[in-house]
Amino acid sequence: MGIPVGKLALYIGCAGIRPEATLPLLLDLGTGNKELRDDPLYMGSRREKVSAQEEQEFMDEVMIALNEKWPGIVVQFEDFKNPFPALERYQQKYTCFNDDIQGTGAVVLAGIINAVKKSGVPVKGQRAVFMGAGSAGVGVAKQIVQFFMEEGLTERQARECFWLVDTKGLVTNDRGDKLAEHKVYFSRDDNAGKQYKNLAEVVDYVKPTILMGLSTIGGIFTPELLTKMSEWNKRPIVFPLSNPSANSECTFEDAIKYTKGTALFASGSPFPPIDYEGRSLQPGQGNNMYVFPGIGLGTILSKATVVTQSMIYASAKALSTALSATEIEQGWL
Repeated sequence: MGIPVGKLALYIGCAGIRPEATLPLLLDLGTGNKELRDDPLYMGSRREKVSAQEEQEFMDEVMIALNEKWPGIVVQFEDFKNPFPALERYQQKYTCFNDDIQGTGAVVLAGIINAVKKSGVPVKGQRAVFMGAGSAGVGVAKQIVQFFMEEGLTERQARECFWLVDTKGLVTNDRGDKLAEHKVYFSRDDNAGKQYKNLAEVVDYVKPTILMGLSTIGGIFTPELLTKMSEWNKRPIVFPLSNPSANSECTFEDAIKYTKGTALFASGSPFPPIDYEGRSLQPGQGNNMYVFPGIGLGTILSKATVVTQSMIYASAKALSTALSATEIEQGWL
């Protein structure tokens, strides 16, 4: 319950929502782990994990019940193992959004909007390599696709600016495995039959302007990769977004050190400021708390019946302009 309680505490503190108008929910649909089910100290449901069909039927009942009991309720989905089916099923029917997909996407997009401006490379020249092709990675990439389209690219042109990497390498149409549904949108078909099996190979192949980490693999943005990013780009964009800090793809200190101070940086975990060549540099942190309380409050005040993609995009645009003069001077994005 720590996650929903913590999120609602931020709604109360940051958006002024009345505590008595909030409700933390934890959905327990069983587990396939027999060791846990047999553990006398296990506090969860001691039943086999339900089927996908049972889960969908249960979620239908939950959403109906919540909206019958509290008409106009705003539902925030959090930490679903596969969040796309629920979001796609309910987002046009109920007032809901998924923080892992849309909240993360919005706050990262705000940083990307400013980073692209500072990089001096137009959107049509951007090449983004994503280490991590899960729901958060795909959600972030789709938000950036919309930004690229707003800047004049077609959807196809925008989508082709992205190369996603998972545990098996570059996500391609002809890799030989069955891709999860959410990965298909960004799957590459221009690899000429060659498979790139790890991040280093993909980076050498793409020579990206943007290196994005949502993998939870600590240190995978190696000094060698960071150095190459600075050799290919005047201002490389480096966003290690995994948390906690031990899982971050690189540290702020390494990003600055190995790009010789040129990296445009934001992270998912907090890092201390550093001194570099006589300057005190402060890292920016891409935390969902910058957007989801505002999305929820705006939805409530406007009495919106659905949370649209335009609303999510508007939150990112607004956040990108919210920096103070001091924060801009410190290099925040």
